[in-house]
Amino acid sequence: MITQGRSLRKTSGGLKHPYRKKRLYEKGSQPVLTKLGPKRRCRTDRVTGTGRKDRVLQATVANVYNPGTGKHVVAKIKTVSNNPANRHFTRGNIITKGAVIETEAGKAVVTSRPGQHGAINAVMAK
Repeated sequence: MITQGRSLRKTSGGLKHPYRKKRLYEKGSQPVLTKLGPKRRCRTDRVTGTGRKDRVLQATVANVYNPGTGKHVVAKIKTVSNNPANRHFTRGNIITKGAVIETEAGKAVVTSRPGQHGAINAVMAK
């Protein structure tokens, strides 16, 4: 199980003897790298409490907001033109928050976290 608790290794590489087991509230997960491609079902993960997280695995459309007109439009994503999170994400068409995507409506910046929110929301770039 992936946890966000402290490491079981010392800085020297030796083992720390754990004083307790891993706890469910320390649970982590692998990052979901949302790709540009034919829509696949959203993965739903259980989280603390009664919450759920919908994770987008692949998508072809984004909800784009145009601040000039004040309207939203569902636009098809052509490609990822820039991703400041990681330069290699641009080549792989991986969409994260802050990525600049090329859509049918024009260039837009992703404002949602597709791996956490279950949707790709974006605002038209200036």
